[in-house]
Amino acid sequence: MNSENLPQDAVPLQAQGINIDKPGDASFSQSSQLLTVKSLRLHIGIFGRRNAGKSSLLNCLTRQDVSIVSPVAGTTTDPVEKTMEFLPLGPVVFIDTAGVDDQGSLGQMRIEKTRKLFDRTELAIIVAAAGEWTDFEQSLVDEFSRRNTPIVVVFNKCDVAEPNAELVSRLEAVPMVRQIVETTLVPETLSTSLTTVRQAILAAAPEEWINTPSLLGDMVEPNDVVVLVVPIDKEAPKGRIILPQVQTIRDLLDNACCCVVVKESQLEYALNNLKVKPKLVVTDSQAFASVSKLVPEDVPMTGFSVLFARFKGDLEAFADGAKTIETLKPGDRILIAESCSHHPIGDDIGRVKIPNLIRKRVGGDLVFDHVQGADFPENLSAYKLVIHCGACMTNRKTVLSRILHCKRQNVPITNYGMTIAYCLGLFKRALKPFNN
Repeated sequence: MNSENLPQDAVPLQAQGINIDKPGDASFSQSSQLLTVKSLRLHIGIFGRRNAGKSSLLNCLTRQDVSIVSPVAGTTTDPVEKTMEFLPLGPVVFIDTAGVDDQGSLGQMRIEKTRKLFDRTELAIIVAAAGEWTDFEQSLVDEFSRRNTPIVVVFNKCDVAEPNAELVSRLEAVPMVRQIVETTLVPETLSTSLTTVRQAILAAAPEEWINTPSLLGDMVEPNDVVVLVVPIDKEAPKGRIILPQVQTIRDLLDNACCCVVVKESQLEYALNNLKVKPKLVVTDSQAFASVSKLVPEDVPMTGFSVLFARFKGDLEAFADGAKTIETLKPGDRILIAESCSHHPIGDDIGRVKIPNLIRKRVGGDLVFDHVQGADFPENLSAYKLVIHCGACMTNRKTVLSRILHCKRQNVPITNYGMTIAYCLGLFKRALKPFNN
């Protein structure tokens, strides 16, 4: 494609004098991308009408031709994602989306895909041509404000028209609009424009991302001994351990703790040979029953999934949701939501173990529906309870959005670890470490 035939906001990066093959130019670390999963990256969504310059902005931010740009409206169909190290902020994932004004039946499907991204967007960039602000853009501001999502408004093509001063003043009064940028994404002003947008993103980043909370930092002190019980069963990935366990180990090391990792079959031996009492025992939730028999009552104990109920969601909301298990009756419908896609094995936790535990607790059969990945029903009225996985493969914003979605429809929500603890009669013990 010849750059001379493209609009000013759609010039390929090579034509802009940017060497995309030069490692230093890209401002990201390949090794960092390999080590940081998407669930631990700041999700930055780029939204706006067709041909506003969304794809051009993504290409400029990543300094790569990630998205196709052209003067044809609706070039971006499915969301385009790009992970990178966005210094000094850290690991992020940029998401380029289809225009929210797409047309036709196919366009409506694209819009629905874009709307699904609202749930996991932690920082929203709304791109608009400087002289074009309509109900489409305003609806995005209203939607992200309703979700308490920080917003950066980027007025593009300011060489053609300037944004209305009254509109800018009105946007400045919106609490969730943290930054407003006026720019033109063309070669002559690219360096200045890119610096301005980058600074706006850094300034608007959520505070909890800048000062990321620790998994266990408020529960331990340096040199505390913490025992982690990690079963190696059919659900354990070959040659490695699952992400929540890896994150907990790293968090304990960051907090200068002594971390002891054992299988449940070695737990008794480890406890008998420790010279000091563990400050805490954290177990895979599926081993709650056997581990609780071995850990003395005066040693605090909880589960990885319970830790993640707080880290990735809302501990209080999940605890309240677990209590409603007591009110379930045979025939009630329950939704089980998993954030990752996997092929279930014979004794799958979400399809076999948890349903069996609840059936036993309720004393009769229930109806279980399952969704995976980004799929989550708009209408939850048929359900008496939603049970979410530990959410290690999705970001916290997604989980909080789903909790809010459930609250608005008066449907309780909990997660795997809380459900297992409640059904086994270990609910109070699993929550006790968080009450100090």
